Amino acid sequence: MNKHVAKAPAAPPREDSLAGRLASVRLRSRALASPLGPEDMCAQAMDDASPTKWHLAHTTWFFETFVLEPFLPGYRTYDPRFKFCFNSYYESEGARQPRPRRGLLTRPSADEVDGYRTHVDEQLVRLVDTGLLDQPEVARRVELGVHHEEQHQELILTDILALFAANPLRPAYRSAPTSAAHDPAAPLRWIEGAEGVVEIGHDGDGFAFDNEGPRHRTYLQRHVIADRLVTSGEWLEFMKAGGYATPTLWLADGWASVQAEGWRAPLYWEESDGAWRRMSLEGMRNIDANEPVTNISYFEADAFARWAGARLPTEFEWEAAAAGGAELQDAFGAGWQHTQSAYAPYPGFATAEGALGEYNGKFMVSQQVLRGSSFATPPAHSRVTYRNFFYPHQRWQFTGVRLARQERP
Repeated sequence: MNKHVAKAPAAPPREDSLAGRLASVRLRSRALASPLGPEDMCAQAMDDASPTKWHLAHTTWFFETFVLEPFLPGYRTYDPRFKFCFNSYYESEGARQPRPRRGLLTRPSADEVDGYRTHVDEQLVRLVDTGLLDQPEVARRVELGVHHEEQHQELILTDILALFAANPLRPAYRSAPTSAAHDPAAPLRWIEGAEGVVEIGHDGDGFAFDNEGPRHRTYLQRHVIADRLVTSGEWLEFMKAGGYATPTLWLADGWASVQAEGWRAPLYWEESDGAWRRMSLEGMRNIDANEPVTNISYFEADAFARWAGARLPTEFEWEAAAAGGAELQDAFGAGWQHTQSAYAPYPGFATAEGALGEYNGKFMVSQQVLRGSSFATPPAHSRVTYRNFFYPHQRWQFTGVRLARQERP
C-alpha cells in the first residue's frame, strides 16, 4: 500500500480549515490501513463487516460521486466499474455489490485501490486550488464527505477486530499501550437528571448529520443517571449470577438470540482454565475488571440493567445530562452507550432530495440509538447531539452500558 503519493496543494491548507480537515482525514485512513497486508485488507469477517480495502475505496467513491463528478470541470470518472463495487446503499446511484459479498472483491487489488485514492486526492487538491470550495454546496458536500470518512475510520477498526478475532492465530493489529491498566473504578454514583421540558437536538451551529435535528422540546420524567459506565468486573458478576441463563431478565428477541447464538459472555471474550480473556486490537488480553465493558448488544445491555435493578437511559436523558454539565465520566471516548430509545425521526424531520437524502432517514426503523463515542471514534467527531444507531442484536461495535433509574415523584 501507499505506493502512490498524491500531489501536494499549491499552499498547505490550515489544519483547522475545511481543506485542512479534508487532507488530514484522507491521510488518517491510509495510516489506519498501514499495519495491514493485502491479505488482511481483502478479507471479510462476517456479513455486517466490510474489508478495509472496501472502506478505503468506498470513501473515495463518495468524494468522486458527490463532489468531483458534479462540480469539478473536466473531471472524468476514474473507472466506471468501481461504481458497482464501492457504492454502499445509495439506490439512486444504481446497482452495487451486495454487502455480504464484499470480501469476494479480490480485484481491484489493494494497490489499485491505493491508486484510485491517490487520483481522487489529487483532484480534490485541484478543487481546493481552483477556489471551488468557496461555493456553499461544494463546501457542504466536502464537509459531509469528511464526516462520512471519519465514520468509516471507526468501522475500519471494528471490522479489523472482527477479522483478527476470527483468526486462530489471534494476531494483534497494534502494540498495547505501556500503561494499559485502568485505575480502580469508584463506586457507581447516581446523578439527578433534568426533569420537565428540555430542548434536544442540533441547534444549527457547526456540522451535524440530518438525523440530529430539528431541535425540539421533549418532556423528561424524574430520573437519575449513572456517573460512569458499567465495568468488565461488574459484567463478570452478572455472568456469575447466571445472567445469560435467566430468561426472565431478557426481552423475548434477546433471549432468542442468547439461545440461537450461544451467548454466555460479551463478544470476543474467551474462557481458558477458569479465567476470562478477550480479543482486542492489541491481541489477546486479560480482562481488566476496571475498564468499561464493550462489545455489548442492546439486548445484553437491557438484561444487565434489569438484573441491576435499573434501566437504560433514554437518548434524551443522556443528551440533557451531557449538555447540562453533569459529571458523566467517559461520556465520550470509551464506548458508545446504549439507550432505550428507538431510532426514529425527530418532529419536523425531512429527508433531503436526491441520493444524499438516503444517508440516514431510510434506516429509521427497528434500530436503537446509541450516544457518546468510543475509543475508536476519530478526534473531533463527537458531540452531544450525535445519534449512532444499530440493530439490537449487533455487538461488534465498541458499545458499552450506562445505567439510569426512574425516581418516584
